[in-house]
Amino acid sequence: MRKRERENPCGICGHYHKYEEGEVCGICGHRMPVGVERTLIPVKAYPSEILPEFLYLGSYDNASRSELLKTLGISRILNTVPACQNLYKNSFTYHCLPDSPTLAFDDAVNFLEQCENDKARVLVHCMSGKNRSPAVVMAYLMKSRRWTFDQSYQWVKERRPPVDINPGVMQQLQEYAQNIQAAVAASGGGALSLTSGGGAPFSFGFSNPSNVPQTFPAFNTTATATSIFTRADIPPNEFTFGAAVQTQNAPQNLVSSGPSSVNPNATDVSMDGS
Repeated sequence: MRKRERENPCGICGHYHKYEEGEVCGICGHRMPVGVERTLIPVKAYPSEILPEFLYLGSYDNASRSELLKTLGISRILNTVPACQNLYKNSFTYHCLPDSPTLAFDDAVNFLEQCENDKARVLVHCMSGKNRSPAVVMAYLMKSRRWTFDQSYQWVKERRPPVDINPGVMQQLQEYAQNIQAAVAASGGGALSLTSGGGAPFSFGFSNPSNVPQTFPAFNTTATATSIFTRADIPPNEFTFGAAVQTQNAPQNLVSSGPSSVNPNATDVSMDGS
């Protein structure tokens, strides 16, 4: 058994076996009960699913859990921090961004697009999963899906709340969004708005409408509903304030107002007001 696997003995029986993976202990025969696997693994051990069955975002700790990644079906890993080691080169296909203060967004987007074309699940990670890797995922959403800057940020933030992009990386991301906008405009596709308040409607990049997640945020794209107080402008039919309303069967000399008003069709008996 490899040293890394022997560092953490089973918390139940104390012997070295892959308890979290359901492996039977070779010494005492102990095994994890069926149906409790996920409850024993910390929630933070799981990467955040950004796009269903394709794109995952996480930390170096997430990337170090090979068996968990295999369980999720992840086969490729995009490492945005060269200082983080690629631990399982025999099990996963790695792509590491260059060691530079400026993030290579195009390089990362090209790798992610290739993963999508190959229908391969991919994990994007940095050290904590809060800064560089979320920025790379946002860049992919903006360029590949043609989402706006605000839409991309909201989508990622909702699925991984700890995201906290520092000002320097945020500046690079905004400049990248401007470059995408200029490229789209130059190709005749219309200007791409940097915020969700403007720009042309988006298809959000899903070729099949059935693939759109049910919890997709509205992003203020709902059409304005007609007010219930809106009424059609009907021109008046020679209306005069205080005048009698005449109908086809009503007598022409009907008096409708005043103290001496009389309704010729009334059957009520006048009452004395005293």
